[in-house]
Amino acid sequence: MNRILFPVLVFASLFFLSCKKEKGNDQQSLPAQTYLNVAYGNDPAQKMDVYLPAGRTTATTKVMVMIHGGAWSSGDKTDFNAYVDTIKRRQPDYAIFNLNYRLSTGTTNTFPAQENDVKAALSFIVNKLSEYNISDKIVLLGASAGGHLAMLQAYKYTTPIKVKAVVDFFGPTDMNDLYNNPLLVPPATVALIVGATPTSNPTLYQQSSPINFVSSQSPPTIVFQGGADPLVSATTQTAPLVAKLQLMGVVNQLVFYPTEGHGWVGANLTDSFNKLQAFLAANVN
Repeated sequence: MNRILFPVLVFASLFFLSCKKEKGNDQQSLPAQTYLNVAYGNDPAQKMDVYLPAGRTTATTKVMVMIHGGAWSSGDKTDFNAYVDTIKRRQPDYAIFNLNYRLSTGTTNTFPAQENDVKAALSFIVNKLSEYNISDKIVLLGASAGGHLAMLQAYKYTTPIKVKAVVDFFGPTDMNDLYNNPLLVPPATVALIVGATPTSNPTLYQQSSPINFVSSQSPPTIVFQGGADPLVSATTQTAPLVAKLQLMGVVNQLVFYPTEGHGWVGANLTDSFNKLQAFLAANVN
């Protein structure tokens, strides 16, 4: 009986290993795929572009979610197209999701519509992890209003998933300060976008400010800020955020360009991507 059983067990083991190897090879041979304007909600604005790398697996392929700027009232995911190409080249082990979201008109889609859209988009992505063959190691990257939305999701929520890191390019962190200490954007415009003033709806301003949700459990954060930014103050927006991250013991890095404004190009942009690449390599594993 044992003489019969032993070859059967050996055969079964070899068959299992063969199937496992073939499955692994199938994953390694997955081609790169791009899906444009994938709907994550019912509104026409709730679309994303999806870039899946070749050879992706649920164990190794990290995820970057990109959120464009435009004062929550303008802009488009296509604004990030050039940076998508840069990330694909520099971070070939990342899948990229480039989001659109509902834009505030002053009468419709006021706060917290954009916050809710980011959360809905993340829920969509999390539900697609197995189908897309990607991991649950998610990084949020945003610029300006998109930086605000990335930080708000990363600090305020641990659902639908706790993100691994957040990348902020000159995003507002304190909506009360943005209203009360205006630079180029007048308070009336802030109130129109938000849908209220701090006096008429203080809770909305409090709940919409990423700095209010920083805790010891917040994900590693890298912040890029220009010292001559005419829209987001390095002194009253960025500095208090970094101070709170440090107070809470959160891994963080401030990359400060004293003479840059609200965005930059050339050598400093290359430097930003270099530092971003190193930060992700150190903190998203």
